[in-house]
Amino acid sequence: MSGLVSPTSLPGSPRDPRLDFFRGLALVMIFINHVPGNPLEIFTNRNFGFSDAAEGFVFMSGMAAGLAYPAAFAHLPLWRAVAKCWGRAWTLYAVHLVISIICLAIMMGAAYWFGAEKMWQVNNVGPWMKAPVQATIGIATLGHQFGYLNILPMYAALLLMTPVMILVAQRHIWIMLGGSFLLWIITGETRLNMPAFPNSGGWFFNPFAWQFLFAIGLATGMRLKSGQRLLPNVAWAKWASLAALVFVLAWMKIDIVQSTGRAGLSFLRDHGFPFYITDFDKTFLAAPRLLHILLLVYFLSTQSWVIRLSASRWVWPIDLMGRFGLACFAVGTVLSILGQSIKAALIYDPWIFDMGYVFLGLALQMGFARIKWQLAQKPV
Repeated sequence: MSGLVSPTSLPGSPRDPRLDFFRGLALVMIFINHVPGNPLEIFTNRNFGFSDAAEGFVFMSGMAAGLAYPAAFAHLPLWRAVAKCWGRAWTLYAVHLVISIICLAIMMGAAYWFGAEKMWQVNNVGPWMKAPVQATIGIATLGHQFGYLNILPMYAALLLMTPVMILVAQRHIWIMLGGSFLLWIITGETRLNMPAFPNSGGWFFNPFAWQFLFAIGLATGMRLKSGQRLLPNVAWAKWASLAALVFVLAWMKIDIVQSTGRAGLSFLRDHGFPFYITDFDKTFLAAPRLLHILLLVYFLSTQSWVIRLSASRWVWPIDLMGRFGLACFAVGTVLSILGQSIKAALIYDPWIFDMGYVFLGLALQMGFARIKWQLAQKPV
């Protein structure tokens, strides 16, 4: 997440440990938040700032792309380089379809066999119940996305855009970022989005808006690959970012600060500033959410303790989750829907079940990542 400085890796490893650690941490918080109502939710980052784990996940996905793909565009025929990005997009699409069907079956099974009829109405299942033919077409075409399963379609769409981003960035990285920023503005001004089907409206994670954060991560990864920072590490910027983060924390926790801040945003709104500047809209990645994650990334990238923490053996299980992020996300998503379905079927929902299920789910994901890592090792 904080990959804005030259890389420092684990001994014997070419990987920057911060990317794996923060991506794994984002997956931990996503899983906790995707089992609603559990006591651990209050400790996830969405309670301490405007952004949440989704913003961190997308930034780090862009960063990983910036580390992985530009070399192919420099050394391989263009079609092969493009195929590497689009091949990954196809993998994401396939994983999304598989976990969507599994999660739909879990929710239907909970309602059919265990009386958890709530699962017929939540997570955007209702439209599938009313119009299964149209909604099934929508699942295949990504127009219909179940709740908690809508980040992979956006990620796949971003990878389809990645070749153009890389080709422009290899010539001038700031022109690429300027074009990405312009698309973010146009998206907000025109309400541009991918269409939903059979529902009205568009995607919950609008790829035309979220591409800006992905592009910043991509540029960060490209600079990191060459041992450079995207933005310089200067004292005044470091302390200014910390002060801004403390202010946002106060906004979240102190009523008078929040009311004053919202009054300021209302003033801007009343004087013609658009919603994507003055609101907290997640679909269009509104400015407060975007600025918060960027401030957090910049500050963490200037801290030496972050490198030491990320490389520590104590956080190795989280590192492994980040290294095998797609596999762990898929397992975690299925487990989160299973947990929601079990909770819906219970007559009494004790907090101890929530805690136990979250810890069990995280342990299963970490164990799965450990198996994936073991299988990936070359035989001696």
